[in-house]
Amino acid sequence: MNDGRPLRTQLTPVPGFSLKAIEQWARSCLAPGCTVLCDGLTCFAAVTAAGCLHQRTVIAGRKPRDLPEFQWVNTVLGNLKTSLAGSYPAFNFRKYAARYLGAFAYRFNRRFDLRTLPARLLVAVARCPPHPLRVIRGG
Repeated sequence: MNDGRPLRTQLTPVPGFSLKAIEQWARSCLAPGCTVLCDGLTCFAAVTAAGCLHQRTVIAGRKPRDLPEFQWVNTVLGNLKTSLAGSYPAFNFRKYAARYLGAFAYRFNRRFDLRTLPARLLVAVARCPPHPLRVIRGG
């Protein structure tokens, strides 16, 4: 399913797996007309309200090797779980979910040029406007 370009990810927390939450997420994070491949969870049908196509694949107890269309999703989720378990075992995930997911996505999306990662991170930090401590801590 990959056209040869490096795969990128965007990870955003949602308040729940409801039709309303998924519709709001789709409207803010997906381009109209894109195809959303899902594992059969009913709430993902809400992406059609955001102008996306919905392709449902019911897993029904099949193994990941039997579902090649989910290979990269399973790889990314496995790497994410390992990263979070190793880096943030005692932190409040609910409070800092967006930051944890953003940090993982930043590293994932730049994985093919790791040599430049520190310099690019420094540039991103230098371009970021100042924020009060309460904003930085998520308060």
